[in-house]
Amino acid sequence: MQAKKRYILVFVSCAFLAYCYFGGYRLKKSDGAHRNLQVVDAVTRARLLEKLPSYQPKENVYMTLGIDKTDNSSKLDDDKQKSSHELNKALSCRMESCFDFTKCYGEFLVYVYPPEPLNSLGAAPPVSANYQKILSAIRESRYYTSQPERACLFVLAIDTLDRDSLSNDYVRNVPSRLARLQYWNNGRNHLIFNLYSGTWPDYAEDSLGFDPGEAILAKASMSVLQIRPNFDISIPLFHKQFPLRAGSSGLVQTNNFPANKKYLLAFKGKRYVHGIGSETRNSLFHLHNGRDIILVTTCRHGKSWRELQDGRCDEDNREYDKYDYETLLQNSTFCLVPRGRRLGSFRFLEALQAGCIPVLLSNGWVLPFESKIDWKDAVIWADERLLLQVPEVVRSISLERILALRQQTQVLWERYFGSIEKIVFTTFEIIRERLPDYPVRNTFIWNTSPGALLTLPTFADSSRYMPFLLDSMGVEPRHNYTAVIYVQIGSILGPNTALYKLIKTISKSQFVDRILVLWAADRPIPSKKRWPSTYHIPFHIITLSGLSIGKSSRSIKNDVNEKFYNGTLRSGGVSINHQDSKINREETLDVFDERPSISQRFYPYPEIQTDAVLSLDEDSILNTDELDFAYTVWRDFPDRIVGYPARAHFWDDSKNAWGYTSKWTNYYSIVLTGAAFYHRYYNYLYTNWLSLLLLKTVQQSSNCEDILMNLLVSHVTRKPPIKVTQRKGYKDRETGHSPWNDPDHFIQRQSCLNTFAAVFGYMPLIRSNLRLDPVLYRDPVSNLRKKYRQIELVGS
Repeated sequence: MQAKKRYILVFVSCAFLAYCYFGGYRLKKSDGAHRNLQVVDAVTRARLLEKLPSYQPKENVYMTLGIDKTDNSSKLDDDKQKSSHELNKALSCRMESCFDFTKCYGEFLVYVYPPEPLNSLGAAPPVSANYQKILSAIRESRYYTSQPERACLFVLAIDTLDRDSLSNDYVRNVPSRLARLQYWNNGRNHLIFNLYSGTWPDYAEDSLGFDPGEAILAKASMSVLQIRPNFDISIPLFHKQFPLRAGSSGLVQTNNFPANKKYLLAFKGKRYVHGIGSETRNSLFHLHNGRDIILVTTCRHGKSWRELQDGRCDEDNREYDKYDYETLLQNSTFCLVPRGRRLGSFRFLEALQAGCIPVLLSNGWVLPFESKIDWKDAVIWADERLLLQVPEVVRSISLERILALRQQTQVLWERYFGSIEKIVFTTFEIIRERLPDYPVRNTFIWNTSPGALLTLPTFADSSRYMPFLLDSMGVEPRHNYTAVIYVQIGSILGPNTALYKLIKTISKSQFVDRILVLWAADRPIPSKKRWPSTYHIPFHIITLSGLSIGKSSRSIKNDVNEKFYNGTLRSGGVSINHQDSKINREETLDVFDERPSISQRFYPYPEIQTDAVLSLDEDSILNTDELDFAYTVWRDFPDRIVGYPARAHFWDDSKNAWGYTSKWTNYYSIVLTGAAFYHRYYNYLYTNWLSLLLLKTVQQSSNCEDILMNLLVSHVTRKPPIKVTQRKGYKDRETGHSPWNDPDHFIQRQSCLNTFAAVFGYMPLIRSNLRLDPVLYRDPVSNLRKKYRQIELVGS
């Protein structure tokens, strides 16, 4: 018992001594730090406070630092002026404190300042090619407004991309130029684009040469220490030849499993003999084995490389010249992306495009659009301090994960990084989702094809209404379809006319929900008694009248009681009323005129309540079985256009342009919307997303709207349309004055096709040789055994 008490006493004594020693040391250290905080100058204290978010007003922070702004006698010296500059960063702008949301209610529009006036020598202010592309992308987009009072965001005409004072693209006197801007307001609601900051030798990330104030920075090579969370946006670094629009697609053409690439890990680039960013690249030769790991560098760059070269330069240069950069990209599973002078590098986007999985060696780098993109599904992070572990890391990744990573690189490249236009629009959409009244797309939409730019959350409140998401969600489209008949000729209506027969055929379909006639003809709408009875099927007629404001349209509804009612005019992709007609006309006067636009056949009319839309021309000749079969096929492919008349595009070497043909070949790439099913979301996308340049082309030609819809759907899905059965003709040949009989019709459509491809930046159409027929179609068995008997009776 006595021994037990002695052990307890010894244990308690030891514990007390340990507590006194370690606890006293910590108290002493804390007290010392506290005393140091009282005597250090304002610069050091600002750096210490910078690590903590500030929720107090600016005046309180000045008081904390012992700075009295009202005391003129206590002037700040140079160090305290730097402290004030750093203090602005410590305040950490947020959307709630540095952004005026009231400018963004209703519409999200962007104003670009006009070019600065010529200088005394008559020269225009310098603007780099890339910054000119950024401004062009904005001015030609739906975001743009020429009216600053309507703008939510403001973009400078001053080129701020390159803030390296040694660069030829460096723009001087930016602070004074900003001060002259009418709407600058310390940068509030402004967006500043920047690719390079700082200069030799330290390349300081925050060295822009001007104070951005409360402006949002869309900046490359941002670090976790400098970015203002949920305010600034990290963008990728892109080179001077980067395309304005779509440009080259991803280079992965097949999904072979396993990929069986020649090299496991590759890198080819310059290294820096000394200075910031040199440590990692100077050590890569330790990992190079000349077999499956190819990491070669050269110090042969710059004007004075020979004077600065080290003992390895000659050997590195010889090894460097053995390998071709593009070959390494195409034949490597992983591509090393080490930091350069700055955190980002061109190699990041080049690896994404090539489908070479990036292995990042850039500690502290905030990846582009990191708040929305889940980068762990596309890249591998490595630690610069653990360089020698990189080969072991990449060898441990399974083949299944390699395939998934490579596929995701292509999704991200094609949807967000393939052009300057996509980078700018993605930046806008990230800012737009921060607005209080705008719906937010979930992570799944941002990280799957077709991506957030093509998924408009204002269309519906649920992802189940998006055609391209149905499969991944395991749901089917809603039942039945709405038939939309576009009437452009308006011949006299009678029992023997094509329009009369077409309406009777549709009304017999077991899947039709309602029939909608869009009347764009010059003739007046026939009286009620001339129209065929549709029995229980609701029937509507909407008059199309361009942008005529205040006119009432005649709309007919034929339900069980065959009752007439007056509808509301909807045209030009917007609901027209007296209050906003003045504004809408001013913004879209060069796109729409008083004539009905042929694009109005794709307007998202509220009468269309079904997912499926059957688009028909007035002279289409199809039987009920053809309609029902095409609809059942569409239900299995709701994200595509499914129909009968097919056309094809081809590249004409003699004209160095795209050609258009209606000849029957072994392939097709277009299914005309004169007799086709598609999802109603594409009406919304056509009206609210397509470039106004495209809609203007359709309006001026009164043609090509069906081609444009095919390009849009193929651009979204990266899939071709689907043709059903072998019917060649689908038009009533008795209609002699159809615009499709015009000899210039095909010339005009070829011109449209090339214009569309130029605006998209590439050719979205995809060839296909697939045709879907009913079971037992044309089989030598009794017709009574076949489900779609009328189809058998149709000639090709």
